[in-house]
Amino acid sequence: MRIREQLFKGTFIERPNRFLTIVDVEGSVVESHLPDPGRLKELLTPGAELYVSSVPKNSHRKTQYTTWMVRYNGTLVSLVSSLPNRFVKESLESGELPMFQGYQIIKPEYTVGRHRFDFLLEDEEGKDFYLEVKSVTYVKNGIAEFPDAVTERGRRHAIALQKLVESGKRAGILFVCQRPDAHEFRPMWNRDPKFGEALQRASRSGVSVWCITVNVTLEEITFLREISVNLHRD
Repeated sequence: MRIREQLFKGTFIERPNRFLTIVDVEGSVVESHLPDPGRLKELLTPGAELYVSSVPKNSHRKTQYTTWMVRYNGTLVSLVSSLPNRFVKESLESGELPMFQGYQIIKPEYTVGRHRFDFLLEDEEGKDFYLEVKSVTYVKNGIAEFPDAVTERGRRHAIALQKLVESGKRAGILFVCQRPDAHEFRPMWNRDPKFGEALQRASRSGVSVWCITVNVTLEEITFLREISVNLHRD
């Protein structure tokens, strides 16, 4: 997936709120929108190398920049929580994801009852598959974990997918780790045990759970590998 925006190097100064970063861009201190509401405390440290894009000059948006990436221990990490959906859409269309060979997108953002899922897919036999995509940025000692902030929305999605499967449908959750340095995925039990429990129950009921890693550059994001998923609570 190509990154269409031109990215500029900056230095992180502070984060006044969940959606705002203060960044030094070529000596100018600017406010930059942060599209990831997670805690990100291990990534956004004073002096961290950020990459931002500028918004069109005719835009009426309050912040004139958007924060896209941070370099952490030499590795670029995407901070745009909506990018995994775009990446998965393009990867489904090109057949790059090994777990979805032969699937096609019927409709993105498909609503079932009170819940909206990221994709309604169809397999080679014409059977529906409901897919939810989640963005992961936290990795410690090679273990990717989600969520790094409590997600009631994520818990409700897991429960809704479980009910779909129990009614005879097929469904899954794909976690996209927006960095390449993970070899296993786990729920972040100490941060949001309720989500972990909901995901564990959903998996036991037949909801498929995958996690993939990606390579991130300033120009593109590409599929790297599928990694193992461990839903056991230690």
